[in-house]
Amino acid sequence: MTLALETVDRPRAFPPRMTEFTQRFWRSLATGNFETTRCEDCTRLTFPPKPFCPHCWSKRIAWVSLSGRGKLYAQTVVHAAPLVFQDEVPYRVGIIDLDEGLRIATRVLGDVEPKLDTAVEIVVLNYRDGPLFAARPLL
Repeated sequence: MTLALETVDRPRAFPPRMTEFTQRFWRSLATGNFETTRCEDCTRLTFPPKPFCPHCWSKRIAWVSLSGRGKLYAQTVVHAAPLVFQDEVPYRVGIIDLDEGLRIATRVLGDVEPKLDTAVEIVVLNYRDGPLFAARPLL
């Protein structure tokens, strides 16, 4: 499934640390593909993607696509942010339970506070210097 792409006309406030291993995730995200890793031994997913399985310690992992769909598990609004994010306050962050069973933390977009258990989709925020992802409530 290809994620919706939104252009953000500024650099990211705090770009993620990229490694040789995670470059695939960030390149795929920039094109609208949301991926992670699955262990080929115990078959469990992990997010963020890792070069080994944190459940059984196997190094036999494979890249798999995620649907980018889930439900809002928890949320809060940040009013007192670190200096690097001061230009963005207030902003909402939340915990998303993805349909594949993973739980992730991310920014939650929208002007209205969504109710817990609201269906959400992951969207790609294409900043000038690279992508990030966020959740957007489905209406």
